[in-house]
Amino acid sequence: MAPTFRELLSEVKKEIREVSHEHVRQLLDSGAKVKLVDVREADEYAGGRLPGAVHIPRGSLELRIEEKADREDEVVLYCAGGTRSALAARTLREMGYTRVSSLAGGYNRWSDAALPVEKPVVLSAEQKERYRRHLILPEVGEEGQARLLKSKVLLLGAGGLGSPAALYLAAAGVGTLGVVDADVVDLSNLQRQVLHTLERRGQPKVQSAKAALEALNPDVKVVPFQERLTTANVERILADFDLVLDGGDNFPTRYLLNDACVLMGKPNIHGSVFRFEGQVTTFLPGQGPCYRCLYPAPPPPELAPSCAEAGVLGVLPGVIGMLQATEALKLLLGVGESLVGRLLTFDALGTRFQELKLRRDPECPVCAPGAKVELIDYEQFCATGA
Repeated sequence: MAPTFRELLSEVKKEIREVSHEHVRQLLDSGAKVKLVDVREADEYAGGRLPGAVHIPRGSLELRIEEKADREDEVVLYCAGGTRSALAARTLREMGYTRVSSLAGGYNRWSDAALPVEKPVVLSAEQKERYRRHLILPEVGEEGQARLLKSKVLLLGAGGLGSPAALYLAAAGVGTLGVVDADVVDLSNLQRQVLHTLERRGQPKVQSAKAALEALNPDVKVVPFQERLTTANVERILADFDLVLDGGDNFPTRYLLNDACVLMGKPNIHGSVFRFEGQVTTFLPGQGPCYRCLYPAPPPPELAPSCAEAGVLGVLPGVIGMLQATEALKLLLGVGESLVGRLLTFDALGTRFQELKLRRDPECPVCAPGAKVELIDYEQFCATGA
């Protein structure tokens, strides 16, 4: 006679390891490397989850578990009451997972004990359709897309670099984009600053950017800062953002932004363009060089003319701005290898990329060990090139 379900479940629980909610709480409090996997259905998961848990419905477990956990990882599965997770634990044991367990009593017992729970970001049907090409990437998935929707990125400049970067970050679903720019849209901008249109000529660039980005993706909140970055406002402006994209077009602003990012521990993705050449790198405080390591002193003004003076190929900022956006998405998702310690240059005339190694200056006045960062206005420093 075939076993009843109760008999089957009893046999399964003899084969697997069950852990108590007290044990799991101790693991979380100790910072142990444990993968919590919620095997409930989407509507159950939307009501709350254990802190840091990933969602893989029981019906998709065999298909998707390898995206989230290695066979040597400690994995704790849970469902509502402990039944589905017990069956799932046996399945993972059969797949070669050696440190897998099931949470006894499941989410219900955890919640009844008044232990911490999180309200996960659950994508709507429309969002699942919009971001479908992201969701099928194992490196992104729903968890990664939810992370992007909660992320906040600040763009310094709504010009040649900020325009393509902002458009692609908005399209990717980065939930909050701050835009810092004190200028208005001019006819000469439209050759490369693709955020703006002829109809918005004369409008503040931050307002033009807000209109374009929110029309592209209503999930995105645009925070405009129609002001020039100074020592008086830089900390206030940067405070709420996860990272910064530097699309500035002058040395004083770049140095000031660098110093503020080092002081506040904010990643700074730098880009610049000149005629037919561009460059991009990522400055990550404490993990690599900063802008002052790359340029201890600015070049004399006659050797560093602006784009208005020297010109720039219109598509070049698009290439560099999209590389900056790519770096931002990788940092937000925690995937791939960033450009920290590497400077990527692009020669548009030769269609050649070149990578240069960057090293941290042990005597850098900003990021060297023990350096004390004091925010200053750099106009005089850059005017003298000293």
